[in-house]
Amino acid sequence: MQAFTIHQGLVAPLDRANVDTDAIIPKQYLKSIRRTGFGPHLFDDWRYLDAGGLDIDIANRRENPDFVLNQEPFRDASILLTRDNFGCGSSREHAVWALADFGIRCVIAPSFADIFYNNCFKNGVLPVALTAEQVDELFEAAKIDGGLQARVDLFEQNVRLDDGREYRFDIEGYRRDNLLEGLDDIGLTLQHADDIREFEQQRAQDKPWLFREL
Repeated sequence: MQAFTIHQGLVAPLDRANVDTDAIIPKQYLKSIRRTGFGPHLFDDWRYLDAGGLDIDIANRRENPDFVLNQEPFRDASILLTRDNFGCGSSREHAVWALADFGIRCVIAPSFADIFYNNCFKNGVLPVALTAEQVDELFEAAKIDGGLQARVDLFEQNVRLDDGREYRFDIEGYRRDNLLEGLDDIGLTLQHADDIREFEQQRAQDKPWLFREL
């Protein structure tokens, strides 16, 4: 998993609350269990004017010019700014895969759905919870020509703008440390690979009948 330490990027303002995971990545894309290839389908029903699917060439689809990620300069955004309860709905991890594959490294909102929030940390995406008032300020700042640049520092736990404004955020130490190190559940387990191997070897000696081939 890609570690998150400090990220400087363009902020895309998605001014919607209660964005559910089916909006982030629609159900027809859940047939694929690869973690890549979902970026072009992020917010699929909002980004395109026609229906999509895994068997439809993205190059032949019609973009919705009113959707923020289809507008310049936000096509290259790597920080998503949004409203309350982002990631609600189903528990699909594909939603975070789609954000990450598009290039989103950080999502800033007043609140997140619990399962989506947990899935972010397992996939190298940092969810930053700020107050509704602070998010309002960021939406206002994002109206500038050329877009808003922000610097997100996980080590210092702050979001900083070019004009010097700084917004601190809280995060559980365990999650913070794992994301700083780029450790998901598998990575954490592999840190104990030697102990696991030693246990299996000893178990094979103590109970060899468990390892006999049928």
